[in-house]
Amino acid sequence: MSALRLLGWAVAAVVVPGWLALVEVLWLPWRPGGVPVPISIVVAVVGNVLLGRAARELSGSRLVGVLPALAWLAVVLAAASPRPEGDLLLPGGDAVTTAVNMAFLLLGVVSAAFAVGQAIGGPRRPALSPGAAGSGSGGAR
Repeated sequence: MSALRLLGWAVAAVVVPGWLALVEVLWLPWRPGGVPVPISIVVAVVGNVLLGRAARELSGSRLVGVLPALAWLAVVLAAASPRPEGDLLLPGGDAVTTAVNMAFLLLGVVSAAFAVGQAIGGPRRPALSPGAAGSGSGGAR
């Protein structure tokens, strides 16, 4: 049953960040009143860090903790690649559009790398045995 539980967390660790990355990419060109609102950048940074941490904590697996970053990266790279028909979700254009897209890619990748570092090299939390809690005095003797 543990393997099935781990598989479920692994699927969730791919589907949720993949969906969030798609939403972030579709929010990139949002310009109410002609003013760019780079909410995708904030959501990418916060989402990558929180989803990676949540995946590791909930599943108990370092590998599952890495999956959200890989899923985010796969969706964003697919969105940045032109299709044979010429469609492109992360187009260039004026300087503002290019700057927002580049900030999204750069900060998203950096936050994903940070999340991977936390998942792989995060502190180990060994389970304490009932007698290993210490003397209860709060100080070393």
